[in-house]
Amino acid sequence: MNQSPAYSGVRISGFRALGADGGGNHRADTLERLLPAIVGTKSPRKRTTSQSKSEPPLLRTSKRTIYTAGRPPWYNEHGTQSKEAFVIGLGGGSASGKTTVARMIIEALDVPWVVLLSMDSFYKILTKEQQELAASNDFNFDHPDAFDFDLMIATLKKLKQGKSVKIPVYDFTSHSRKKEWKMLYGANVIIFEGIMAFADKDLLKLLDMKIFVDTDSDIRLVRRLRRDISERGREIDGVIKQYNKFVKPAFDQYIQPTMRLADIVVPRGSGNTVAIDLIVQHVHSQLEERELSVRAALASAHQCHPLPKTLSVLKNTPQVRGMHTIIRNKETSRDEFIFYSKRLMRLLIEHALSFLPFQSCTVQTPQGEDYEGCTYSGKQITGVSILRAGETMEPALRAVCKDVRIGTILIQTNRYTGEPELHYLRLPKDISEDHVILMDCTVSTGAAAMMAVRVLLDHDVPEDKIFLLSLLMAEMGVHSVAYAFPQVKIITTAVDKKVNDLFRIIPGIGEWFHQGC
Repeated sequence: MNQSPAYSGVRISGFRALGADGGGNHRADTLERLLPAIVGTKSPRKRTTSQSKSEPPLLRTSKRTIYTAGRPPWYNEHGTQSKEAFVIGLGGGSASGKTTVARMIIEALDVPWVVLLSMDSFYKILTKEQQELAASNDFNFDHPDAFDFDLMIATLKKLKQGKSVKIPVYDFTSHSRKKEWKMLYGANVIIFEGIMAFADKDLLKLLDMKIFVDTDSDIRLVRRLRRDISERGREIDGVIKQYNKFVKPAFDQYIQPTMRLADIVVPRGSGNTVAIDLIVQHVHSQLEERELSVRAALASAHQCHPLPKTLSVLKNTPQVRGMHTIIRNKETSRDEFIFYSKRLMRLLIEHALSFLPFQSCTVQTPQGEDYEGCTYSGKQITGVSILRAGETMEPALRAVCKDVRIGTILIQTNRYTGEPELHYLRLPKDISEDHVILMDCTVSTGAAAMMAVRVLLDHDVPEDKIFLLSLLMAEMGVHSVAYAFPQVKIITTAVDKKVNDLFRIIPGIGEWFHQGC
């Protein structure tokens, strides 16, 4: 097959590697020939594509799906994973346009839970001497030894299994890792991109599809000059020196030979829309075969219309209905709204406590008589607020639970993607032994609630010890949470039927609810 960069269109070396073996075994002989060249002297790091690499990995989900950022829909009824994520490896030279191609694929796929993970996050930590070499453009960031492949492979393996991972954050200006790490959660599709994406046997075994972005060397040099000078404050002489000394030789020795391992070669990078369309069509077909499509996820979640057995709704007495009438009325004053919503929260907390485990015990009364009673049999109760609305339920919890501990999780919606993101977390260290009351005032789609539950699970809180409390929930949110987390107890004062296009509960309480609290 012609490997000249002068061809046009799309080159496909067959999709036979996309079967059950994960796509990493079909050309082991070629890979074995490549690997000896990789095992060499220790060399440091390099930077590859755009400035976006220094940003946290991108988690994108479709705005049309009800599932977002919580435990994915390919978990079975027992809460364990039944499907692995589909991993696309995206290789190519520095500044070839890999990240742009990846984002174009993400946009065209339009499926939930797509993660973009860059090799650039996994550069090794430099020694002091290596830092000095990097400052003078004398450090080879384009050598395989510059990357922490062990951490990279372990991270991608966990992510493919649907587990959460911590991603190091690399600062390309100072050539060092930052102290903070970014948390990333399991995904439906993972796009893993980097110059050495195909340069390790164990890494190749994790890739279900391999794409090589082939861009003319002159274009790559121009892009690199523009990026390093404008975005990183480098001098033009230093950039050219680094390119001639390290970047170009590394491409010829380590990167270009891996092109033969690719299932698809994309000439001209992001300008090749035919290749992008072909890739997207194939990924969709693979997801359909694995039953990971949006349609399959939604159908599986809503095949049963009755509300789940894990849901408990506060008895709709005239008193409860009367308080709902007041807080739902747009004419209600702020003071009345706060007063009656707090009353409902208190009733909700009291109702939730009845589901905690109790054991029989005998005490002696002041009259010297025995009383057969019961006592809470758990270790401790911890309340966790989903900020900021859930914070308004804390006073009610404190009023009925003496010395209760409180944790907080801040989840905010990304204004560009429309998806929830975890921004802040403060939980007791030994929360794994507690019964946790997770509080949010309203639950519409269930997106934030599912992310919060996932965070608790990642801190080893057993699923059956989590109680999700909300003043008002939509049926969509109830089904979503119950489907994703079948052992979480869901407790609310009312369930409304619909969610509108803006994800607000209908008939609901109103947009001013959070301001009122």
